[in-house]
Amino acid sequence: MGAGPRFSGGSPCEKGLVALVGLHPPEPAAPRDRLFKTGAGTRGRDTGFTQRDSYTGRVSQRPLSRRALLKGVGALAGAAALGSCSSEPVTSPPRPRHASHAGDGTKPGTESSVRFDARGLPIADWVVKENEREGTTDWLVHGTPPNGVEGYLSAVSAQPGEEVTLFVNSSARQLAVKAYRMGWYQGKGARLVADLGTAPARVQAPPEITPGINMVECHWRPTMKVTVESDWPPGYYLLRIGTDRGWSQWVPLLVRDDASRSRIVVQSSVTTWQAYSLWGGYSLYYGIAPQGGQSFANRARVVSFDRPYAPGNEDGSADFFGDEFPLVALVERLGLDVTYWTDVDLHERPQLLANHDCLVSLGHDEYWSAPMRYGVQDAVDRGLNFAVLGANACYRHIRFEDSPLGANRREVCYKVATEDPLYGKDNAEVTSNWNAPPDPRPENALIGIMYQAYGASGGITVVDSSHFAFEGTGLTDGAVIPDVLGSEFDCYVPGPPTPPGVQLLCHSPANSVIGELTSDMSYYTKPSGGGVFATGTAAFVDRLWANSGALPTPFAPTAVPGCTAHVTRITENVLAAFSNGPASHRHPSTSNWRHFYAPTSNAPPPVDAQPPY
Repeated sequence: MGAGPRFSGGSPCEKGLVALVGLHPPEPAAPRDRLFKTGAGTRGRDTGFTQRDSYTGRVSQRPLSRRALLKGVGALAGAAALGSCSSEPVTSPPRPRHASHAGDGTKPGTESSVRFDARGLPIADWVVKENEREGTTDWLVHGTPPNGVEGYLSAVSAQPGEEVTLFVNSSARQLAVKAYRMGWYQGKGARLVADLGTAPARVQAPPEITPGINMVECHWRPTMKVTVESDWPPGYYLLRIGTDRGWSQWVPLLVRDDASRSRIVVQSSVTTWQAYSLWGGYSLYYGIAPQGGQSFANRARVVSFDRPYAPGNEDGSADFFGDEFPLVALVERLGLDVTYWTDVDLHERPQLLANHDCLVSLGHDEYWSAPMRYGVQDAVDRGLNFAVLGANACYRHIRFEDSPLGANRREVCYKVATEDPLYGKDNAEVTSNWNAPPDPRPENALIGIMYQAYGASGGITVVDSSHFAFEGTGLTDGAVIPDVLGSEFDCYVPGPPTPPGVQLLCHSPANSVIGELTSDMSYYTKPSGGGVFATGTAAFVDRLWANSGALPTPFAPTAVPGCTAHVTRITENVLAAFSNGPASHRHPSTSNWRHFYAPTSNAPPPVDAQPPY
């Protein structure tokens, strides 16, 4: 692959690394076998993850995290179906503000009314008809050896009519590229939208690594220009990069519609994907240590989207399958009135929140910029509903810089405040954790609960079954929904900046790496404003997987007994309530936190704020 990159020095800091950076030791065996193998590395139950870096040739052993465990299943499984029932849609009076799709209802951008099913879920004809089109499982990949095939795009998202550039590194001779839209599609998970043709493969130049900040960035020759055509519906896309050697990888792209006025917007957490990617040897958590191995001290302070995701990250698709796809498949199967964007798009255009009723944050949405944070906070004050279907959200403060490929392609996160060049100059933009000095603004001011720790497993206990989230589940107070807690979890903390009126829906003991703590599911409403629902557990979206048989079960998890049906119904109930205007109007929260916490009680510091760090 040519000369390897040059690396800067730095002292290692192995002691306490896991506690500081939030990476996880091996966890107990999962309740479902999720063994899988790719050409780039191998992950299995109760093991670490071994990965060979494409350029350095180094082999590293990382602890197997919840994230890695969830990722594994999806890399081969993507087309798993979500098997739960839904009511037949009935027609409700149209709301012109949300007439985002029209004509015969099959093409986004035309006028049509939104129908509502018996539970109030908004049904868009174009989504229903789109998912009735013929699906395929040809989008699945076969993995790749080191240097086999990998790539990235010049943008994380694009609108119809826009062009993106594909950059591919491969030791094969020929590439074949196809674009698949991800969704339900009879449980097959995707539809072929475009055969983009073939291109000669080439071995690209090694990446550049910026000394001091350890930013890995590629400056590759373009492989192919890709135009997002007008008949590409909004949604998640995977470009499948095949080779004449039989290797294949994915490159993700989100097709957005900035003119959409859909009731629901689903957000993809690409900043968190990028933060954890070790491609080139550096992530925001780890970096190559001088004596070998990896350390937090040598981590990147800036990561660039101008590089592939590591092959071990779901064959190039990062955290899509473990943390996001199960919800996408559910939304598409139900035919909901939905559009999609990434968190980078939220950073660039927070004003578009005014066009929607509900923003959905998925399983792991950790890295937020100030425009993201305050855009959502202001929109909730004005009536937006915010569904956080995960934990550890809005925990890391980031900012963006431009790269040679465009705006906001570099993600800055020093984590240690005094290392940030803005420290003492612009403390509001220093990239420590949101809850940390020099300008602490904890995430519970927005979400209602805040991150505590990782390493949890088990069930969550219902404490307010009268809430609309539990309608139709049959759950009563004291009931336990099994296997939905983990690995990261959040809890309620009394007092400012927690908003008043927080209603706890689940209150559960949570074993963790720092001892026995508590996980909470919460809900609150702003007076005359929107509502915020937070699951308090990062495993929530993953538990929506329920293979209907479209793919072999080793590739797609089946429903968890006593868990998946409840998690699915809770999700549907929240989306129904949050798709009908500000939640405070119909579902004002009823504060009950005093039943579980003393007003002066304090939670311990989050795990990576524990001494000696």
